[in-house]
Amino acid sequence: MTAEEQVQQLWDRAAISDVVHRYATGLDTHNWPLLRSIFTDEIEMDFASIGMRPGRMTADSWVESARVLFAGFDATQHLSANHVHDIRGDEATCTSYMRAEHFVLNNEGENYYTMGGYYTNELVRTPEGWKLRGVTLTVTWNRGNRHVLRLALQRGRERLGLRG
Repeated sequence: MTAEEQVQQLWDRAAISDVVHRYATGLDTHNWPLLRSIFTDEIEMDFASIGMRPGRMTADSWVESARVLFAGFDATQHLSANHVHDIRGDEATCTSYMRAEHFVLNNEGENYYTMGGYYTNELVRTPEGWKLRGVTLTVTWNRGNRHVLRLALQRGRERLGLRG
């Protein structure tokens, strides 16, 4: 590998990790334009490990569903570590460990639900830079009150004036 190719690989690795970090930052800070900016227009999301039906959707619909859910949390913190990059020209996979903390003050048990595991992030190079085109969440452990997720969704809908 030439020195120029090595520099490009380092640049790509950093840019890809930045996209993965912006995913967590967008969620935790409720910065929906930031979150939207990291996705291609059509995305494949697989969160079956937490009971969500996997599928293809628009990034706008994914961000909107996140906005509703996260409006119901009192606080969240998503951590991303141990990034492993597989860069294949203009496509890449970044596998990253994750730990996600979710807090809702409630009377139905613990106030928190924590998930740990890893993301398999599929990215593509675009004229605007690297973008996520697919994410698979694999939860390998959890602790706390899983009902916090349901409570957050209910509260998010109420806080945003949505039905159902």
